[in-house]
Amino acid sequence: MVKKLQKTVTDKKTGAQLSSTVKDSAQQIWLAGLGAFAKAQEEGGKVFDALVKEGLSIQRKTQSVAEEKITEATSKMTNMATDITSKASGQWDKLENIFEDRVAKALNKLGVPSAKDVAALSARVDALSKQAQAGNTRTAVKPAAKKPVAKAEAPIAQDKPAAKKRAPARKKAAPAA
Repeated sequence: MVKKLQKTVTDKKTGAQLSSTVKDSAQQIWLAGLGAFAKAQEEGGKVFDALVKEGLSIQRKTQSVAEEKITEATSKMTNMATDITSKASGQWDKLENIFEDRVAKALNKLGVPSAKDVAALSARVDALSKQAQAGNTRTAVKPAAKKPVAKAEAPIAQDKPAAKKRAPARKKAAPAA
């Protein structure tokens, strides 16, 4: 019986040691987990900060590249717009000249005087007015020399009376000898 009691006591001591060992192991595992969690928090924050810095760097690079591309595209579009505008204005100028020429021809056919004709007539009227004023101040009025009239466009209908027919000139009789 003594042997049985000693065995149970030894078993109790071994069971207590085993339980103590398990308890110590569990405590160490728990502490290791807490240490790993704390380390992960510290390192995780550092890693997170490093990732944020790297992301910011990449974002700046991509923005600068995008801005360069946008500037390049804008300059190309501006050049194209300038080219198209210059070509279009050249075509409008040609079209305007053609239109002006055709209108001038049509007005000429209708007998409407051109701007040159009106300017020439205006200059002649001014000259005649000056001559008339100069003639009024003189005592003796000389007839003004006739200036050639600027050729005006032929009017459509002329309201001139028909010219009188002259009789042929008569020959003088020869003196009697």
